[in-house]
Amino acid sequence: MNNKSSSMRLSIIALALLLPACSYIPMAPSVYKIDIQQGNVVTSDMLSRLKPGMTRSQVRFVLGTPLVTDVFHPDRWDYVYRYQKAGKVTEQHRVTAVFEKDLLLRMEGDVAVEGNASPEVATTPLETKPVLKAE
Repeated sequence: MNNKSSSMRLSIIALALLLPACSYIPMAPSVYKIDIQQGNVVTSDMLSRLKPGMTRSQVRFVLGTPLVTDVFHPDRWDYVYRYQKAGKVTEQHRVTAVFEKDLLLRMEGDVAVEGNASPEVATTPLETKPVLKAE
């Protein structure tokens, strides 16, 4: 009985030591994860076309239909863009259009406006503000 029990213990110990070696396969096939692009692509060229005082329809013509229109904040449109490559977020942008009396007041977000070096453009209410990026 003792001989059988010790051989059983030895087998279990050997199995416990060798089993993790089976989990490492260097070229193991994995599940294919597609690239996912969601939301509105807003470029700095598009933002440079916007001017304070533009109507909602003019802003929609330049930027496209907003991804998010909040019923609690009707004077705010959010344009969100997210790109996932192989299941990991590689790019994420957010741009917000703020209106007052149906006219564009300012832009906020993390996309920089091209050619923002001239002094008259820098002092207009149309500005970009940094938004935290997802990691």
